[in-house]
Amino acid sequence: MTKKIVITGIGATSPIGGTARDSWNALLAGESGARALEHDWVAELELPVTFAATAKVAASEVLERHEMKRLDPSSQFALIAGREAWADAGAPEVEPERLAVDWATGIGGVWTLLDAWDTLRERGPRRVLPMTVPMLMPNGPGAAVGMDLHARAGIRTVVSACASSTESLVNAYNQLQAGEADVVIAGGSEAAIHPITIASFASMQALSKRNDDPATASRPYDVNRDGFVMGEGAAALVVETEEHAKARGARIYAELLGGAVTSDAYHITAPDPAGLGASRAMRATLEAAGLGPADVAHVNVHATSTPVGDIAEYTALREVFGDHLDNIAISATKASTGHLLGGAGAIEAMFTVLALHERTAPPTINVTELDPEIPLDVVREPRTLADGELVAISNSFGFGGHNAVVGFRSV
Repeated sequence: MTKKIVITGIGATSPIGGTARDSWNALLAGESGARALEHDWVAELELPVTFAATAKVAASEVLERHEMKRLDPSSQFALIAGREAWADAGAPEVEPERLAVDWATGIGGVWTLLDAWDTLRERGPRRVLPMTVPMLMPNGPGAAVGMDLHARAGIRTVVSACASSTESLVNAYNQLQAGEADVVIAGGSEAAIHPITIASFASMQALSKRNDDPATASRPYDVNRDGFVMGEGAAALVVETEEHAKARGARIYAELLGGAVTSDAYHITAPDPAGLGASRAMRATLEAAGLGPADVAHVNVHATSTPVGDIAEYTALREVFGDHLDNIAISATKASTGHLLGGAGAIEAMFTVLALHERTAPPTINVTELDPEIPLDVVREPRTLADGELVAISNSFGFGGHNAVVGFRSV
């Protein structure tokens, strides 16, 4: 028998807010998290891109000093978001053996790894920190959350580029359906605003180069889009069976309908221009929930603001929804937050949950001239969604041809 799975807690630290609620309010206000980088290495290395969407609230303002020293920034963000989501869910009393974590990252502890390499070269092997490997491991963020909350039903880490944390939510749904846990903390984090990643993404012409105006650089679906803006942070969602949530009197934000994961097997960085893998993931998500295209009212799109990627996603959307696509409120929230890479799916899923919970589709900023090849109903100002039952999906696609889609229903 299929169980009803629900969202009972949310947490985040992002370029537009230090908490889930602050991030949501800033999103509705049309704020941008993109800002000029003030690090010395920006000028020293003559980087072609000199801005990014850095976390609005430094982890050091939230965590204890000993936690900062033993965790890579990606794990610091994870711990902040995980703790907030857990508290928001009411810190449920659950047996550790029935509590799981399904986390995600796209890159992992790049700061720890490269700082350790610099230390090794400049000061020798004895000065490399003993915690270097645990700090740089991609599973470090999930482990930090799991150990903090004493989760013993499994701590899993997904590394599927920018589709990672959406895939984690799909995994959480499946784990709960299989009866392997009563509660799962799902989410993702990234802290990869580093000179090597900026230089690499810029070299492949993936980043916007609007150094003179960072706040308007990410412009999904706009005719003048020129690449994405790197972001950092984390988001977490507490996922549990409805039976478990109701038994403890929990507040429920939305129902998680599950999702789907597919792959393009087309190109390591470019999406399939026909959007075949993306469309299969969207269609499978709806079919598994017993829904059709006409049931969807809102989509939080992947929309990175790259010339090729945005077109491919539109093609996939049109293939799945047909003429009904014209009736769907489209929000591209990376315009505000930048692209959190492995953490993107989690924060966008959180925004989708809040859109249903508050019946408000968040705005997409910086769209001054919609690309005529992408005729979507892009939300430009906060928009009230209709009364009654609402269904929404959140899309994530990543390098390697990874596609992940997750669906939600209002309660």
